Amino acid sequence: MGNARNLANLLTGGDTTIATGDVAAGAITTAKIADDAVTAAKLASSAVVTASIVDSNVTNAKLSFTAKEAGKESIWVPASAMYPNSTSGCAALAQTELGNGPELKTLDFDKDSDEFAQFAVAFPKSWNESTVTFQAFFTAASTNTGDVVWTLAGTALADNGSLNTAFGTAVATTGKAHSGTSNDLDVSAESGAVTIAGSPSTDEYVFFEIKRDVSEDSLTADAKLLGIKLLFTTDAKNDS
Repeated sequence: MGNARNLANLLTGGDTTIATGDVAAGAITTAKIADDAVTAAKLASSAVVTASIVDSNVTNAKLSFTAKEAGKESIWVPASAMYPNSTSGCAALAQTELGNGPELKTLDFDKDSDEFAQFAVAFPKSWNESTVTFQAFFTAASTNTGDVVWTLAGTALADNGSLNTAFGTAVATTGKAHSGTSNDLDVSAESGAVTIAGSPSTDEYVFFEIKRDVSEDSLTADAKLLGIKLLFTTDAKNDS
């Protein structure tokens, strides 16, 4: 009788409310509800409670956010975290005040000979212990439009391992031309894959050596390194 009354009301434009008691148990299933049919605006503030949600109904695919995933990531290494090599090293860290805004912290690499600097990174456990790539961020106090080539080499050292270990093969960026305006920012393209010497593994200390390769570039001024973006790949979501 109740269902007949409700049908009559729907047909005649009367009361269109469907009470809970008018719906047969099991008549409404998840499969019958369109994904976008239930919106926050259509729910009473207290209509959905934790106790009413089956655990298996909540999946990553149904959530609006994405948890951290394994894949390509990056670390920023500023010039202030680097130091010149004792032999053939670049100039010591310098600070330059400009007319507006930022003051620059740079390592200056000469135009006439190859110069080097080093830094070290302890990668997260989630690192896949494979190759890395990099991009160099630099500038020049010059109007010259020559390009700059940077190389990077690395070696990984384990607990109780000798710190007196050679770097792997250096890998270069493609030459990046300066804009021709003094103190403009220059960002190199991403390098090829850098293979780290020493068979990297978990909880190792990785030393890197960066060089300006003047035999391959043409900027007729110091290349003022601001830092590098070091890119690596993870194969786990966290370090547990």
